[in-house]
Amino acid sequence: LRRARGGVPPARRRGMTSSPAAVRERWRMTLEARALIIVTAVILAFGLAVLYSASALLSVREGHDSMHYLLLQLSGVGMGVVLFAIAAKVDAERWKGWAWPILGLAILLLLIPVLPVPSKIAPRIHGSRRWVYIGFLFQSSEFAKLAAIVWTAMLIVKKGDKLRRLTKGLLPFMVVLAVLNLLVILEPDLSMAMTFTLIVGIMLFAGGVRIGHVIFLGIIAIPLLWRQVERVQYAVLRMTSFLNPGPDVAVAGYQLKQSLIAVGSGGLFGVGFGMGRQQLGFVPFPYNDFIASNIGEEWGFLGLLFVTLMFVAYGYIGFRIAKQARTTFQQLLAIGITFMTVSTAFLHIGVVIGLLPTTGLTLPFVSFGRTNLVMSILMTGILVNIGSTRERVVGAHATNPLERAPLDRAPLERVPA
Repeated sequence: LRRARGGVPPARRRGMTSSPAAVRERWRMTLEARALIIVTAVILAFGLAVLYSASALLSVREGHDSMHYLLLQLSGVGMGVVLFAIAAKVDAERWKGWAWPILGLAILLLLIPVLPVPSKIAPRIHGSRRWVYIGFLFQSSEFAKLAAIVWTAMLIVKKGDKLRRLTKGLLPFMVVLAVLNLLVILEPDLSMAMTFTLIVGIMLFAGGVRIGHVIFLGIIAIPLLWRQVERVQYAVLRMTSFLNPGPDVAVAGYQLKQSLIAVGSGGLFGVGFGMGRQQLGFVPFPYNDFIASNIGEEWGFLGLLFVTLMFVAYGYIGFRIAKQARTTFQQLLAIGITFMTVSTAFLHIGVVIGLLPTTGLTLPFVSFGRTNLVMSILMTGILVNIGSTRERVVGAHATNPLERAPLDRAPLERVPA
């Protein structure tokens, strides 16, 4: 506790501290937390503009207003901002106690689409059942990503040194990962299964797992996973078309071909906002799975470079927040959230420019999809809280979340979180 300039009698200070009106606890954002908010806001604003351009003509063809998809996305932004404000003010350490309930809820929501339930509850869209209707369409696998991150971080901390043992350390993670992957493969959604595996793998690596154990389990799991992949014909065709493009796989490689045409026609500066041609119907789902192709066409190489650098900045800030986290659990939580967001973005861009096989991964904060958008903003709020410090402030300045209490006006105490 620091004395105000001029000194405050100890008795009076004790009285001030015990008075609820004079003492307030607040979260003060660090420089990294504020920078993360700015980067996220820039990506969001740019993403809304891109989404409108990519979806306007398609929306009119479907009989809607040209702003139909944009308005739906804005409603997701509104919900996300509310959850962001809550998550940024809730101590991130509390998520540790919520890990098991969140995981249980995630598994339940993933289980509903694969069960023989009425189509009103779990509708089939574009050949897959990945959504649960709860007043609006909710993609349960997006919530499961948060559950996987929180639960993995919690159990790594709980296991401690036991994590380096195979049966008592690593095996429980593999069991839960197998359950999550099996449920999303049955939807089918192989991209999400890959995402779960990457997230859990990186967090285990950060937690100190033995690499030899991971390699051993991976060798065992590869034949089983490949057997499941072979059952999903579209995944095999996409892989074949990527490795050996040709007329025999023209249908499977159509999206990638049109995406490359869009990116190539954009050149360095692009053809101009709203002037792209691929969203006329040449690129399937131009507002979702291949929205970066619209960026490449209308904003050119510089547009794609800008988006890439924004996610590089998101990753740099996120990992700095993880490095300065208050506890080990929060450090792992920050690593999982940051890696998930940035890796998904880079995989999406890699697919669009032909560096990776076609997947169904969206571009965070940009692609259409309210569930993904809301969850991405929520997890950014958790990152902001991890990157904040809790302060106990005495005096009139306690109500101002941005201003530090001057030494000549009121004492200030930092409280370990």
